[in-house]
Order: sequence, then structure tokens, then C-alpha cells
Amino acid sequence: MANSAAAGRAPHPDTRSVDYEATPNSSQEKIVVMPINTWKGYVWDTWSLPPEQRWLLFKVDAFVLTFASIGYFLKNIDQSNVNNAYLSGMEEDLKMFGNELVTSTSIWTVGYVIGQIPANLLLTRVSPRWVIPSLEVGWAIATICTSSVKSYNSLYALRFLVGLFESGFYPGIHYMLGSWYTPREIGKRSMIFWLAGAIGGMFSGFLQAAAYTNLNGVNGFAGWRWLFIIDGIITLPLALAGYIFFPNIPQHGKKTWWTTEKEHILSIERMKAVGSAGKQPWTKEKVKRILLSWHTYLCPFLYVVWNNGWPQSAMGYWLKSFNRHPPPVPGTSFSIPEINNLPIPTTGIFVVMGLICGWLSDGPCRGRRWPFIYAGAIITIVFLVILLKMPLYENIKGRMVVYWLSNIGLGAGPLILSWTNEISSADTEKRALLVGMSNDFAYVVQAVAPNFVWKTTDFPAARKGYTWSIVLQVLSIVVTAAIQLLLWRDQRKEARADIASLSEFRVDSELEAFDSDGKDASAGRVKAVPVDV
Repeated sequence: MANSAAAGRAPHPDTRSVDYEATPNSSQEKIVVMPINTWKGYVWDTWSLPPEQRWLLFKVDAFVLTFASIGYFLKNIDQSNVNNAYLSGMEEDLKMFGNELVTSTSIWTVGYVIGQIPANLLLTRVSPRWVIPSLEVGWAIATICTSSVKSYNSLYALRFLVGLFESGFYPGIHYMLGSWYTPREIGKRSMIFWLAGAIGGMFSGFLQAAAYTNLNGVNGFAGWRWLFIIDGIITLPLALAGYIFFPNIPQHGKKTWWTTEKEHILSIERMKAVGSAGKQPWTKEKVKRILLSWHTYLCPFLYVVWNNGWPQSAMGYWLKSFNRHPPPVPGTSFSIPEINNLPIPTTGIFVVMGLICGWLSDGPCRGRRWPFIYAGAIITIVFLVILLKMPLYENIKGRMVVYWLSNIGLGAGPLILSWTNEISSADTEKRALLVGMSNDFAYVVQAVAPNFVWKTTDFPAARKGYTWSIVLQVLSIVVTAAIQLLLWRDQRKEARADIASLSEFRVDSELEAFDSDGKDASAGRVKAVPVDV
């Protein structure tokens, strides 16, 4: 009874300590996953682990986290390059004077939506070492081809292909992180991975400014076209390295070449200690169990709300609006490099705050993710109200500061996916499905909503968009509270089931303690003690 109850149990975020018997080929050290309680562990969690686990995680960080972060950095350069190219001459060259930019983003999202769930489920059957680098090669080639578009219709077609190839990367990496890292480790690493993408978006502004300044007109290509060429070329070497260094999933049984047999077993036992299951066959019972689970609906819904509650960046449009004729503020205008570079502090400040959230979540908050969802939503609502109420052109420096600070509450996204990984850890197919659904459905809404609430023609004021974001931030608070309540209910049910199971075990043990002659047969018996989860 206890085992069946535990099968669907969400790992407790505070404490997990499980010891496994050593097998002939396994590590002799205990597998213990506990809250961090040393200053070195708060700085970086592996410093508080035994040497063998520390060396294993060093290699996983080097080959998984580094590859993932660089890949997402490059991916977000690609996602941002369309906006930067639009602000740097593509609008005029391709005659995109209506909502063509929003349409191109929506078409990219359609490709992204189609590929995500199949790609993530594929990772439960085919090694990520082959799937993820192959997707990178595809999006690199499609990005390079974007440099040659002659009309926005051609841009639409290539953006669809780029979205399709990029679809499996972000949810796939989160699934990978949930396959290698425990709850005391995954939060900060998910944040590092995600923020690498934010830095990529920030770097895209620098890259576009440099391309416009140094390459505009070289070989007959406009500066914005060179941006796509550069983006694609720098992605290919990483994709090729992925075929060599990206690992398999430990729970699936196939050892990665850069781990020893002892480390491979250790990696499996570490994830068993936090309830992370290996692959299982799809059955009718499994499908029914997934469909009837509240996890399947509320976990993705929370991420959908968070993702679409993020206000789109308006600062670049605001800066460009000063160059209109007649100018809204006579005597004030901004050059193309300034339009690309001045929004960058927004991302820089946001990255620092995101890192703080990741470290606090894994460390002092002991794996809790929900405090950062609540705090982020409240902070974001405050800045959205300010942006709605503040005049566009009266206090230019003040509005710049508000733009720079406006994203500091938006760091909960990777923690939500870490939470989803943890809640659904007992079923790896369900975990892959939920992580894929979370990002996929978020982009389904993102493909539709901007056409109504974030129209290009509404910028820089974007009043509909900011109001939409406020509504979704409030909804994220409600959904988070519902998830907490249901987790608490499930934990109470499981605790009662464990108590009942333990009582039955003790009764059976007492009956068996005496043999048929009345002799005590309990000598040398190992006492079973329930593990606090």
C-alpha cells in the first residue's frame, strides 16, 4: 500500500534522505539529498556533497548546463534578431508597415507549437544526444537562409521553419535538467539556463548595432541581413559539439561515454532518492491516470499564465517614436545604435534578480518555488500600473528607469518548470509531457493574443497589452494557490495511507514473530522505518 501510494507522490521540497543498499557495481556511499546548511553549499550546492557526487555533478554541469546555456543564448539571439532587424531597416526594406512583424512572430510560434510535445516525448525514447543537436542544425540553416529574404512572405515561411526546429530545445533541456538534478540543485540551474537566453536577447542588440555599423552594405547586404548570417554560423559548431558531448538520460539505462560505470549507477540512485522514475511503457491505465491527474491541467496552465503575463518590451518602439515626423518631443531623437542599446539595462538588471531568485529558491527556501511566483506577480503588477499611468513624453529619464526596472519580478518561469518536474517526477513520460505542454500551450496563446492585445500599431503606449498582463498576473496568484492547496491535500492522503500501511505491516510482523512452536523468530530482523517525504 505504501509503495502504490508513493508512486504518484510529488517530492517534498524540504527534506529527502534515502539510503540504498550497495550493489556489487555501485557506489558504497550513502545517497543523501538534504537541505543545504553550509555557506559553501549556499554558494554552489555541489561543494557540500561527497567527493564522488561532486565530481559527477561537475561533469554534468560542464556538459549539460554549459551546452544548454550556450544553446539557449544563441537561440534567443535568433528570437530577438527579428525585432532588432525590424528596428534597423528591415521594416523599410521589406515594406512591413502594418502588423507584419507581429504576424511573423505568430507564424514562428505556429511552428514552435507543432514541434514541442512530439520532440519532448521523443526524448523519452531516443537519446537527447541525437535529438537536440539535430534540431540545432536545422534552425541554424533556416536562420542563415533568412538573410536572403526579399519579401515578408518569404520571411514568414522561414520563420515557421526556425520555430519548428527550435521547438524541442527549451522544454527538452528542462526535461533533461529534471533527469539529472535533485530539487536542491535544479532551481538555480534552470535559472542559469533560462537567463542565458535573456543575455542572448540582450547581446542581440549589441550584435545588431555592430552589424549595422561595421557590415552594413558589405557585399551588398544590409546590416540587418548580416545579423541572420552571423546568428546561423555561430550556432553550427555548438550543434556539432552536442553530438559528441550531450548525455543520455541516466534513468533510461544507457551509460553516457564520459561517465564511469560507478558514476552511471550513482546518477541513477541520486534520482531514485528524489522519486524520479525511468521510462515505462504507454498503457491504457497510464493514459487514464495522466488524464485524470490535476497535475496535467494546472501545472501547464500556471506556466501558460506566467508566460503570457510577461509584458512585451516597448522601450525600443518608444525610443524609435521620437524620430517620427513631426517629433513628439522637438529636439530629442535617438540613433539606430541607441535604439538597440538603450533597452539593454532592462535585461542586465533582470538577470541579476533572476539569479538571486534561483539561489534563494534552492538554498534558504529549501526548494520552494511558490514564494517567487507570488512576489514576482505583485512586483510586476506595480510596474505595469506605473507604465499605464505615466505619460509617454513628459519625464523621459524617469520612464527610461521604469522600463529598466520593469522586468525584475518576472523570474519565476524556470522555477515553475522545475516545480512541474518535481511534482511529476514519479512518471518520466508524464513529466516530459507536462513540461512540453507547459511551454507549448504558452506559445499557443502567444500565437493568438498579440494580434489583439500587443499590436505593433499600439506601441509604444500598449495600453491593451499592459492591462492584459495585469489580469494574467492576478490569475497566476490564484492558480499557484490552487496548486499548493491540492498538493497539501495529496500529502495528507498519502500520509494517512502510509500510517495505515505501517499499521498493517506491524500487525503482520507481530503475527510472524513467533513460529509454530511459539519461539521468537524476530532476532536479527531489520526494522522497517518509514521515510519522511
